Amino acid sequence: MENREPLKPFLLAFPGPLRDQLVAAVLSGEKVSTSGLLAEYEVEREELPPVGERSALIDSAGREVAVVELTEVEVLPLGSVGLRHALDEGEGYTSVAGWRAGHEAFWHSEEMREALGDPEFTVDDDTMIVAERFRVVELLESPAGTPGLRLE
Repeated sequence: MENREPLKPFLLAFPGPLRDQLVAAVLSGEKVSTSGLLAEYEVEREELPPVGERSALIDSAGREVAVVELTEVEVLPLGSVGLRHALDEGEGYTSVAGWRAGHEAFWHSEEMREALGDPEFTVDDDTMIVAERFRVVELLESPAGTPGLRLE
């Protein structure tokens, strides 16, 4: 791997089986979008990422496994999420209702409520989310630990 500036981490879910599943979906090309709560950015006092930003996709072991580049960032109410976004999340959802149920379960989890500092946190149609689209531009490490592959 060539020397490069450190990249901001691109984190999907919390470390564990869900993150592993999501990272695998990104690496296979099935997952090209993701959703987060605007409230997460506010709690972390973090700016929204700009289109074109490159980040290191992190697996549950904390390894950088790929470089992803944001191609679109949109803030919208949860009730406005469309089918294209739900399908492009690459998690097997076939409807917006299924996508929403899965995401609500995650966003209402004890772990997420703790991260937000609000044990009563719930979402509704007006909850603002950050919908991001991305592409993998470089594979940094294969599962066997061999050096990665530049895709551009």
